[in-house]
Amino acid sequence: MEEKTCCVTGHRDIPDEQIDAVKYALRREIVKAVSDGYTGFMTGFANGADQYFAEVVVILQKDFPELRLIAVLPYWKRMDSLCQKEHTNALLDACAEVIVIQDEYRPNVYAKRNRYMVEHSDRVIAVYDGREKGGTVKTIRFAHQFRKELREIPVGLNLDKSRINLGQNRK
Repeated sequence: MEEKTCCVTGHRDIPDEQIDAVKYALRREIVKAVSDGYTGFMTGFANGADQYFAEVVVILQKDFPELRLIAVLPYWKRMDSLCQKEHTNALLDACAEVIVIQDEYRPNVYAKRNRYMVEHSDRVIAVYDGREKGGTVKTIRFAHQFRKELREIPVGLNLDKSRINLGQNRK
């Protein structure tokens, strides 16, 4: 049986007063994914939503040891910078697998990483504030393009309330 995989996309700059709510919402979405049969959880390990996602998966592995955290890094030097920080180094150590998209930095490497995660996932969890530019919205567009299930967690001050249900929980 092929593993069901879920990935995350989200902003790096989540307002401090919303971090706990985002972590709670990520936990709720990950537990829902586990109850839906997901065992693979992919993250690009950027600051913010990606690392909060990894933290929650690591905590949940205590109750669900079958969960696999998978790091998808854009290029090799990103691994070096993550390993220099105790917290992110510990999260990387908890990963069952680390995938590196390419050897060196190039301007489009983050888009390639995000596309890889969407293509190799069945569900995408997006921590999204409604902005129309940036990696998160591009990843949401990949999810639509590849017809992946999308679960949105609205966050931030830029959120247009009329957009909350746009694509949410869509398959």
